[in-house]
Amino acid sequence: MEALAAGRLKEELDAALTQHPRMQLLLERALRSEAVKTAIVHPVTSNSLAGALAAHNLGLIDAILVGPEERIIQCAADNNLDISALPIHNSEHSHHSAEVAVSLVRQGAVNALMKGGLSTDELLGAVLDKVNGIRTERRISHVFYLDIPLYHKALLVTDAAINIQPSLRDKKDIVANAIDLAHHIGISCPKVAILSAVEKVNPDIPSTIEAAALCKMADRKQIIGGLLDGPLAFDNAINREAALEKGIESEVAGDADILLAPDLEAGNILAKQLMYLGNALAAGVLVGARVPIILTSRAEKTAGRILSCALAQAAAQPLTISI
Repeated sequence: MEALAAGRLKEELDAALTQHPRMQLLLERALRSEAVKTAIVHPVTSNSLAGALAAHNLGLIDAILVGPEERIIQCAADNNLDISALPIHNSEHSHHSAEVAVSLVRQGAVNALMKGGLSTDELLGAVLDKVNGIRTERRISHVFYLDIPLYHKALLVTDAAINIQPSLRDKKDIVANAIDLAHHIGISCPKVAILSAVEKVNPDIPSTIEAAALCKMADRKQIIGGLLDGPLAFDNAINREAALEKGIESEVAGDADILLAPDLEAGNILAKQLMYLGNALAAGVLVGARVPIILTSRAEKTAGRILSCALAQAAAQPLTISI
């Protein structure tokens, strides 16, 4: 049974990685690195438990299951999953699972979290708790790592999952978080395109004013480690010819590593358009807390969970790039 499951997983991964060499490289790098101790928060559904077990068996993570022990064992039995090698920290319910997992981070027992069969709000409630949480001085944000066949390199898109209408202060943290993640995956000076509907500052479009302010913050070393430009429309950010036709002279335009969306709606629509119409393969991670958080949908398939584990594994490693 295990051999059959492993074979199916290999087929699923091979199919997912077809035409996505950058994602394959990310996975291969992660497989060569040390597994990250990861608390799997409330893995009581087949997808969350199978995904965690597969990532553990591949050596991407060293999984610790956190949730109601009887439910986890029953879920494993119902889905023919052998979890005998994985430790279980018992909890009473989903909220308690999140609290226990966060406490493991505070104790230094784990270096990453992975969302299981509970809501994002439940998990973030424990992560952001002012007394017992694992927040930092930065705002938490989500980053998608996208391998898009028609683009010449990997692309990070932020924030498409957490911050609904980020303020200028929030965007400063969101940019800094994305730059840090880019450093972790080997991009020494990521180019950040700050998106809006137009490429000129327009007082009637707040995102253009915030884009200009972020660029000035970078000039004043309030944001470091990357090269910022904006406002830029999407075509100017990812297509050099479109930028040149509009007279935009920029090292970022047409060569962006990071796209900063003006708000969650724009970021979410953009990322999903790239996935469903642009054949992009995606991995995602929550950054800005003490440890990376693998925040997949409860319906996410095993391959998607594994790729997000690879991204989190990179984010959890010590930085080798000096700023």
